[in-house]
Amino acid sequence: MLNCKQTSVLVSQSLDRPLTWRERWAVRLHLAICIYCRRFTQQLKWIRNAMQVWQQQVTNDSEIALSQAARERITQQLDKFY
Repeated sequence: MLNCKQTSVLVSQSLDRPLTWRERWAVRLHLAICIYCRRFTQQLKWIRNAMQVWQQQVTNDSEIALSQAARERITQQLDKFY
């Protein structure tokens, strides 16, 4: 049986990689009895979804761009270091 720390690590990893069947069942068993880890799982998924929505908005929003003057100032400052 997993403890809460082990479960939270596996839940986090499950967003980035597929868990083995043994890991999946261990997480499911723990989540069935632990309200705190269920809540953590929901919060983690909510944060991931919110960041995906934010990333799509940022990449689709053409207003978020540097002006030509700002680009030139940055380039001038970088040139001082090289």
